[in-house]
Amino acid sequence: MIVQQPVTTFLDALGSGSATPGGGSAAAIMGAMGAALVSMMCNLTIGKKGYAEVEGEMQSLLMAAEELRLQLADMVADDIAAFDGLMAAYALPKDTDEQKTKRSAAIQDGLKAATDVPLACARASAGVIALAMRAAQVGNRNVISDAGVGALAAQAALRSAALNVYINVPSIKDEAFASSRRDEINALVASAVPLAEQVYDVVKTQL
Repeated sequence: MIVQQPVTTFLDALGSGSATPGGGSAAAIMGAMGAALVSMMCNLTIGKKGYAEVEGEMQSLLMAAEELRLQLADMVADDIAAFDGLMAAYALPKDTDEQKTKRSAAIQDGLKAATDVPLACARASAGVIALAMRAAQVGNRNVISDAGVGALAAQAALRSAALNVYINVPSIKDEAFASSRRDEINALVASAVPLAEQVYDVVKTQL
C-alpha cells in the first residue's frame, strides 16, 4: 500500500505525471496527520502530573483519534481506486448503442464512487477537528500547539476533499444522489471549518 512507503516516495508519486495519487489522496493523508497529532497530544497528556482529572477523557479521545487516523490512511488507496475506476469507465468502447449505454452507466457509477470517497474523508476530518478542539481545551498545555496543527491539517483535508465532491456532483445524473452529497458537504464545511478556526484561537490564546 502507498501509505506504507516512505514519505518521499509518496511525494514523488504525487508530483509525477500520473493522475494518481492526486488531491484526494493528499487530503486523506492530511486528515490522517491531523488525527495523529491529536493522538500525540493525548499520549503526552495521559499519565502526566496535573492532568489526572481528564485522563479518562483523554484515553477516549485517543481511541477515537486512532480510529479516524486508520480510516483516513485507508482512504488514500480508496481514492486511487475510485479515480482509476472512473478513468476505466471513460475508456470503455462506445461504438454501438449497447456499448454507449454500458459505458454511460459505468461512468455514472464511477462518478458516485469518486464522490463518496472524498465525502467520507470530509466526514472523518470533521471528526478530527472536533477531537482537536477538546484536546486543546483540556490537554497538556506544553504541547497544545500540536492540537492546533492537527485541527488545521484536518481543516485542509476537509476543504480539499470538498473540492473533489464539488467537481464530481455536476456530472451525476441521479439528482437525488447529487443533491444529498452536495448538501452534506456544504453542511460539513459550514460547521467544521469555523470550528477549526476556533481551535486555532483557543490554542493561540494559551501560548
